[in-house]
Amino acid sequence: MHLEIRQTKDGSYTLYVPELNEHYHSVHGALQESQHVFIKHGLEHVLNLRKDIKILEVGFGTGLNAILTYPFALAQKAFIQYDTLEKFPLTMEVVEQLQFDKVILNPELHDVFLKLHQAPWNEPVDVIPYFTLQKIHETLEEFVPPRAYYDLIYFDAFAPEKQPELWSDEMFAKLFQATRPGGVLVTYCAKGSFKRSLKAAGYEVEALPGPPGKREMTRGLRPVE
Repeated sequence: MHLEIRQTKDGSYTLYVPELNEHYHSVHGALQESQHVFIKHGLEHVLNLRKDIKILEVGFGTGLNAILTYPFALAQKAFIQYDTLEKFPLTMEVVEQLQFDKVILNPELHDVFLKLHQAPWNEPVDVIPYFTLQKIHETLEEFVPPRAYYDLIYFDAFAPEKQPELWSDEMFAKLFQATRPGGVLVTYCAKGSFKRSLKAAGYEVEALPGPPGKREMTRGLRPVE
């Protein structure tokens, strides 16, 4: 798959896939989008409830969500198990060009960022004592998650019109079963059909203010039974 590196409006970089006519992140700001959607309305929300957190990410991609999650584990001494699905890993050549450590303004993250991408697949790796990464070389369709296990799901797949198979009722029913009661799923998407799929799966749906360039984003909550 051919990839092009492009700079977004906040100075951070994303990848563009010509064959899909799709970017990995928002062109209005890759860094701002991830911080707003996945960290502010996902991780920070869950950290208010507990400090031992199991995360599932659908779409490891550039590793941006993971490298933004890492400092929270370190600063708050939260024990984070970070499972992430990715069928098509990036090459290290592409990873180096993304320069996320520089954009985040923390050069100390450079080695950690590389370690995330260099970690072996399908086995847990202790990045630091509070952060365990497991990269799973599978698609969401192939993945069989444990039931009622994850506190937080980062749903960061390509847009519904680009990967409709990942936005089906079946996939969200699977993710609902994998979410522990009180856990949440967060994503940048706010389409009505997607929200109906979340509700059909059993989630309570919240429409939240979106990141720059988007009016809304979505958070789904699995009710406490």
